[in-house]
Amino acid sequence: MKRTPLQSRQSCALALAVICLAALGCSRIPGRPGPDPEVVRPEQVLDFATLYKQNCAACHGENGKDGAALPLNNPVYLAIAGESNMQQVIANGVPGSLMPPFAQSAGGMLTGKQVVALAHGMVERWGQPNALAGLNPPPYAAAQPGDVARGQQAFTASCARCHGAAGEGVQAAAHKQGSTPGSISGSIIDPSYLALISDQALRSIILAGLPSRHMPDWRADSAQPLTDQQVTDIVAWLASHRAPNPGQPYPQTNTPAGATTGAAK
Repeated sequence: MKRTPLQSRQSCALALAVICLAALGCSRIPGRPGPDPEVVRPEQVLDFATLYKQNCAACHGENGKDGAALPLNNPVYLAIAGESNMQQVIANGVPGSLMPPFAQSAGGMLTGKQVVALAHGMVERWGQPNALAGLNPPPYAAAQPGDVARGQQAFTASCARCHGAAGEGVQAAAHKQGSTPGSISGSIIDPSYLALISDQALRSIILAGLPSRHMPDWRADSAQPLTDQQVTDIVAWLASHRAPNPGQPYPQTNTPAGATTGAAK
């Protein structure tokens, strides 16, 4: 059957369309998924702001401060800790505290690259390259055990003016006149508080201070900064106030048969 001119033109148009589609490639067909996923997989996220918000902000605060946990937006702390220690803490957590491990190798959800991105981002965003220029602070971690007796003496000399002679805190009534910001504090020997904080966290607070609460760092606003040994001893003294079994029932004792536990007469 002989085709009409109109049919010939339609056949040519169809053939041209097929050629154009072939030239563009199947990946350009409308509605076909692209080569990359529309939503990035969780393990591929390396943006610091996203990682921090999802994993750290709930405890350490939206911008690295004003959270329940140790503030990270502190140049002195970041300079003393260093990026390597930050990676270790993020990856493996802090045993005996509420800081969990985040690395997949330790049971967490983050890859090694994500742990590095978090630590590097904190130092890059909140650190200061010359925060400790010309200074020689004590190291981030203690190198030897502390002495409780010496720690009490060092605490009395350097910390009691704000935290009380025995660490019991300073009441507001005692500072109605001549008080300075940060001179009123609660107890730091409270067993509930000590049960929630590790020795390293206590050391980090002494080393780096708490700027938002007007607590000075290891220099203690004096001409005689705390030494490595003094910081270690103070931590040992504070830790000596921990309850043996925080949050657990009191140990049961065997009561003789027929005996009563009450004092009623």
